[in-house]
Amino acid sequence: MIIQWIVFILASLSAIVFALLMITRRNPIHSAVCLIVNFLSVAVLYVLLGREFIAISQVIIYAGAIMMLVVFTIMLISVEEVRKKPLLRIGAGGVIGIVLTILLLGYLGLGSFGGSLYGEKGDLTMEAIREMGPFKAVGKLFMTQYLLPFELASVVLLVGIIGAVILAKKER
Repeated sequence: MIIQWIVFILASLSAIVFALLMITRRNPIHSAVCLIVNFLSVAVLYVLLGREFIAISQVIIYAGAIMMLVVFTIMLISVEEVRKKPLLRIGAGGVIGIVLTILLLGYLGLGSFGGSLYGEKGDLTMEAIREMGPFKAVGKLFMTQYLLPFELASVVLLVGIIGAVILAKKER
């Protein structure tokens, strides 16, 4: 139990530190590498929660495929380091972002302690998930209730891949 707490603390701190490093790096490749480490840290947190499927999906989809596209795009358009702009600049967008973040955290805090975020029990109660296993439960949700968002996500990924191939062909 103590080892799980140590791993949790290390993974949490790693996720926070690399998220901060990601937004403060001037070189976009360095930011992308920090984001990959952040995704891996979040995957460790999912494993600690007993959600191995989500952790594997996190690593394969986000840390693997999507970050490969992001790094490929960054390298393709040859983004130079931005040295003249200040590192931290809070304008109207920053103030709005801070206010919205505070509102969201307040809403989540009230919902967590007041129980207002929890909806009615659906077909997949905890007992049903334990009976059929978490992989079947996720598959059932993907193919029934979340079929349209699942298909839309695959179309968006396909468009991204096609766009990257078209951009790469124009260079040659």
